[in-house]
Formats: sequence, structure tokens, C-alpha cells
Amino acid sequence: MTTEASVSLVDPAVAPQLFGPQDQHLRLLRNQLGVAVTFRDGQVRFSGSETGVKQAIEVLERLTQVLASKGQISREDVNLAIATVTGVQITPIRDELAIAHPVRKIRPRTEGQTVYVAAIRQHDMTFCIGPAGCGKTYLAVAAAVEALKTRQIRKIVLVRPAVEAGESLGFLPGDMQAKLNPYLRPLLDALNEMVDYDQVKFYMEQDVIEVIPLAYMRGRTLNQAFIILDEAQNTTVAQMKMFLTRMGEGSKIVVSGDVSQVDLPAGVTSGLNDAVHRLSGIPGIGFVQLGEGDIVRHKLVQQIVRAYDPGPRSGSSGR
Repeated sequence: MTTEASVSLVDPAVAPQLFGPQDQHLRLLRNQLGVAVTFRDGQVRFSGSETGVKQAIEVLERLTQVLASKGQISREDVNLAIATVTGVQITPIRDELAIAHPVRKIRPRTEGQTVYVAAIRQHDMTFCIGPAGCGKTYLAVAAAVEALKTRQIRKIVLVRPAVEAGESLGFLPGDMQAKLNPYLRPLLDALNEMVDYDQVKFYMEQDVIEVIPLAYMRGRTLNQAFIILDEAQNTTVAQMKMFLTRMGEGSKIVVSGDVSQVDLPAGVTSGLNDAVHRLSGIPGIGFVQLGEGDIVRHKLVQQIVRAYDPGPRSGSSGR
């Protein structure tokens, strides 16, 4: 059951310092407590489990006191407030993912990415929403390779919905697999940066790694597998339910997507949006929101995302 509550800021002008650069403090609070956070007209609104909302309000009150006494808030202040309220120490370390590659080293490059990797390691199911270029897919694949190399799981399954982004691929030559390759290519590109080509080929031949369209998941149960659903904003509600219920014993699921790039027909509800709302507050499920500050592609990508974003530029944060 979802609980909602609001807190009024005595001085709304302190919101930028309270929320941190690009809302980093709010995002950390949201990701650690599993609550949605929005700010509008001087009101901070929390939504999530009853416990999460109560803890978020107490953390916000503590941070307000810290800001009044120190004139600023650091990431360490936020971590301390959350640890004090929840009794759980937060120590996000940007360590390398153990992909066992002789040359390439992969580690989170932003605070948001650090929280994302930590959420994947701590939860059996993790949802991540963020704009293009913030590492949603790349880090999920790296975490899957790490889990495989350290023998936490026996199989990696990379999944994408075959939804056309305003273009028709039906006229392309080749069999069904050839037509599906354009949809699955981004997942293979990420994988090939972490695992040598010959080893990827061997793993795929041995069915240790699968890269498949979402429709091929129906009717399956996957045990001891690391399953990634990419571009999840292009699933329907029924498809999302079908995918999530494929999870078997000893498995992990990561669902990632960009809710600003939905290619579903008009009027069709995104399965990602629905799942985040429907599953919020369930223990064992992690929710991570990445933002502009987590974009690690070319520096222009951050500005392009900002130009296309119809939402507020600052002072707000939401799931």
C-alpha cells in the first residue's frame, strides 16, 4: 500500500542547497529509502511504503537542521542522516566491477551510478530509470558479467522489446534473426566491450549467454540467471508482468529504461511506468533514478537531453 505525505519548507529558497547539485541529495535519499520525491510550491511530497515515507521525512528534518547550523550540506551529511534514521550504514564505494578482463576496468563514474551498482548487488530485482548515456545498460551488463565470473549465477539473459522507433524494419532482407539484430545490437555492443569476442561466441553456443527479444521469454522460468530487460519503457503492462514472472530461484533481474523515449502507440501505458508505481515499497526491489549529472557520453549529450526535457530544469525531483 502506498503512503503519501508532504513537508513544507519554511524557506523554499534553501531548496537548492538542501537538495544538492542536480538534486543529488534527494536522489540518494530516494534510492536508499525507496520513496518517490517531488518538490513544488514549497512542498516536498514523499510517496512509498509507510516506513519509507516516515524515514524520509525524518531525514529531511535532520538535513534542514544541518543546513541551518552549517550553511551547507555534504553527501556525507546525507549518508549520516539516513544511517541514523534507518540504522543501516551507507558506504557507497566506487570500486571496480570484477569482470576479469585483462585490460578494461569498469567502475561507476558518478554518485548516481555508484548507487545503481550498489542497488543491483543488494537487491534481487532493480529498476533503473534515466536518460540516454547515463550507463543504465552498460553497468547492468557489467554487473551481470561480474556475477557470472564470480559464479554467483550460471547464465546471462539480455532482453529487449522489439518495438520500432518510428521506423519500419519489415522491409529489410534476411530471416527473423537478421531482422531482430538491430534491436539487440546495443546489448551485444556492451557485452563485447567486457568479454572477448571468442569467449562471447563460446558462451552463446553453450547457452550461457542469451540475447533475445522479449517475446521469446514467454513460458520460461530462469533459475540462477542474471536477466536484464533493456528499453523497458517500450513494454506494455502485460509484457512487463510476463517478464518479471520469469524469475526463478537464485536469479537477479535488472529493468532499465528512459521514460522520455517511449515508442509505444498512443494511448498504450508503458509497462515500466506502471511497474515502478505498482511495485513501489515491496521489500527486495530496488528503484534507482539517474539524471543529467550521470550522463557519461560526449559532453553534448547532457545538453541535448536537457534541451528535449519538457520538465522543470531545477528544484524538483521525482521517480
